[in-house]
Amino acid sequence: MAQQSSPSPGGSYGNWLPGTGGKGQAKEDANTRAVQGAVKSADDQVVEGAVVQIKNTKSMQVRSFITKADGIFTFTGLSTAVDYEIRAAAKGMESPVRTVSTFDDRKRVIVNLKLENKVEPKK
Repeated sequence: MAQQSSPSPGGSYGNWLPGTGGKGQAKEDANTRAVQGAVKSADDQVVEGAVVQIKNTKSMQVRSFITKADGIFTFTGLSTAVDYEIRAAAKGMESPVRTVSTFDDRKRVIVNLKLENKVEPKK
C-alpha cells in the first residue's frame, strides 16, 4: 500500500494550522465581547479562589469563574446587546456589584473587583 504524500508543509492546511489565527479562520463575532479583570482584597493583594459571577440581566443566567493564584477571571462570548452584573466573593467578603452596559462598545471590557467587608442584612 502506497503512503500518501502531502503537497505542502502542514498537510492540507497549507501554512497554517487550525486555531492558530491563520487564513481561513472565522472572524471574531461582532456581536460578542469579553469581560476580564482581577479580584483583589481590601489591602490590594490578589485573591486566589474567589468566586466571580456574571449575570445576564435579560435571561437572569449566571456564569461563575473561580480565580487561580493570579486572581484573574475571564468571561467570553458575552452578547453586546445585554447588560451584565458582575461580582466576586471570597473569605466572607464580597465586592460591590459592577455593571457592564450595552452602551459600552469595547470588545474587551476590563472590570477589576475589590473585596470589602461583607455587610450582614439588618433584622
